[in-house]
Amino acid sequence: QVQLVESGGGLVQAGGSLRLSCAASGNIFSIDLMGWYRQAPGKQREMVATMLSDSRTYYADSVKGRFTISRDNAKNTMYLQMNSLKPEDTAVYYCRLTQTLRRGSAEYWGRGTQVTVSS
Repeated sequence: QVQLVESGGGLVQAGGSLRLSCAASGNIFSIDLMGWYRQAPGKQREMVATMLSDSRTYYADSVKGRFTISRDNAKNTMYLQMNSLKPEDTAVYYCRLTQTLRRGSAEYWGRGTQVTVSS
């Protein structure tokens, strides 16, 4: 099993910054993808930023130029640097990891961390 623990959320004013962390532990063999997703009240969960095993990154259009995803392989930790935050960035942010096992692809989610941006 794999455990993902997010941290770094909180309350920040519009224009401010936060850095989220996602620490992965457990039976990690070969990560295919790590990413950040968010879910605002009354809305569906959406992709924010993802990083593939070859370090290619993808961002939602709404966060391009403001958010940066990174990863420390030695620590099995992923980060999301969020700058120029807007009230519409308010959501619970989740960490996701996928890896390929003998039985097929496996997916794991963290429990989330709340980010609230005040206007």
